[in-house]
Formats: sequence, structure tokens, C-alpha cells
Amino acid sequence: MLMEASSLPLTPFRRGKVRDVYEVDDERLLLVATDRVSAFDVVMAETVPHKGAVLTQLTAWWLRRLEPAIRHHMLSADTDEIVREIPELLPHATELRGRAMLCRRTGVFPVECVVRGYLAGSAWKEYRGSGTLAGEPLPPGLRESDRFDPPLFSPATKADEGHDENIAPDVVAGIIGESAAGELRSLSLRIYEMGRAVAAERGIIIADTKFEFGKLPAGSRAAGRVILVDEVLTPDSSRFWPADSYEPGRAQASFDKQPLRDYLDGERRAGRWDGNAPPPQLPARVIDATSSRYLEIFRRLTGESLLTDQTT
Repeated sequence: MLMEASSLPLTPFRRGKVRDVYEVDDERLLLVATDRVSAFDVVMAETVPHKGAVLTQLTAWWLRRLEPAIRHHMLSADTDEIVREIPELLPHATELRGRAMLCRRTGVFPVECVVRGYLAGSAWKEYRGSGTLAGEPLPPGLRESDRFDPPLFSPATKADEGHDENIAPDVVAGIIGESAAGELRSLSLRIYEMGRAVAAERGIIIADTKFEFGKLPAGSRAAGRVILVDEVLTPDSSRFWPADSYEPGRAQASFDKQPLRDYLDGERRAGRWDGNAPPPQLPARVIDATSSRYLEIFRRLTGESLLTDQTT
């Protein structure tokens, strides 16, 4: 069952580019990953089959492997358990199956905690032009896709609409305070290293990724504790490369929405799209190729195929 948007008997909290978030009570939120897809900060009119289930189930898979070393917001990603906790969702169990996550409510820090293990994406674009990352100089002579050793903590601003912007780590301290900034940096690098080791065993390079963190509110158990929130090490938040074809000095094949980006790039170069909403109509081949990438990275990382009953 494809889902472009959800409509549940709960109070809406926010709607992002991909996720619909609902209030359950003062301590819990329900996150619903739809099959919406965005590229270049524009949400497409079409949906991508299985995308929401991949994002939710892959996040749950990672969180189970990160605990107890890393505290996180997930209470359950099991639809039957969620429905038992929130009985008014029973009529919606089929549409929610595999794509809903019940989570602890936190005060989310207003920064994206990006960790870069390789020079790619916006970091490569800036470096190629100025030799810097977020305005700070990097060593000369680096090539596209070169490995950073050690990985770089490279935070960014958060934007519900428009582009995130890379910022220097000391800017984060100015936004959230020096102590919190140091904790987020330490946690981000630790999670990245843990995830990178797991992925390497499966022939996957995590080139870069972004994390979000929140603080448990006053009145809750462990009030003030910083925990990992949102999606974790998914193809929407990370750049996954097959290790067996990695070669620095060029762009790499990736397990994400690259088929969609490539198509939209072609439409822009041909003058058929100006890069703003509304986006061009997507051919079925682009949608199918994008869906296949999501399913393949799920299979490669978890060793299992996405179960049919998680997406129907």
C-alpha cells in the first residue's frame, strides 16, 4: 500500500518532507514514514514504493544494534504493539504496518550532526571551489571521494524548507552551548564509527551521514538526557557506497535516490525544469529504479528482504 500522506485520529505535530508526526501524549510521539520522496529540496508528486517501510525498519534495525551503548527515542516499531498502546489506531493498522514508530518526545537540537568519512556531496562541491568546508580550510590536493582519517564532524543548519547549510563546529556551540555541542560531536562520531564497522562487514561504505539529537524534557524519567532521535543510517540520511567498486577521484555508485537526482539533473540541463516546485512528472522507470535502490540497501545491510506484510 503506497502512502502519500497519513490521516490518523491523533493530533498532528508536524509534517516533514517524508514523515508525518503525531502527538500521542506529553511523553510520546508517533512517527509515520510516508512514501513521499524529495530531491533538491523539492517534494515529488509521485511516491516511491516501499520507501517509508525501508526508512522505518532500517532505522529500527540500527537502533537495536546501537543499544545499550547509545540511548535513543524508539519505544516500538512493531505495529501490533503500537496499536495495543494506542487502540484508536486499530482501523489504520494495515496502512501503518512497517512504517510507524512510537517514540519518546524530546526537545530536538536545531542542528544536523553530519559526519563525513569521505569527501563527497556538498563538501566536495565547496572544496573544489575554495579548498574549504564550511569556510574552514582542508588539506590541499584532495580528490573527490577521498577518505577522511579521522572522520570529520561537519554540522549543518536544519531547514524544513530550502537548503541545509554547512556550518563550522564552533558555530554549533554558539547556537546550543559549548557543553551540548561537545556532547553531540562525541556522540555523532561514536555512532558513525559503530555504524561504519557494521556496514563494512557487509561490503558497504558509509561515506557520510547525519544524525539528530534531542533532550528529554523536564518531568520525564532521565530529564535532560541527550538521546538519538529521528532516522538513523538510512539511504535518506546517509551516502552508502558498494566497497567493491570504490575508487577515489570520481563520483561513486550509491544506494539511495541517485536515479531520481540523475533524472532531475537531466531535466534541468535540458531546460525543462528550473529546479523549483512543481517538479517534473517522473517516469515509471525512475520510480522503479529508486525503489530498487532502497530495497537493495535494506537487504545488504540486514541480510533480509523487506517483508511483504510490512508494505501491504
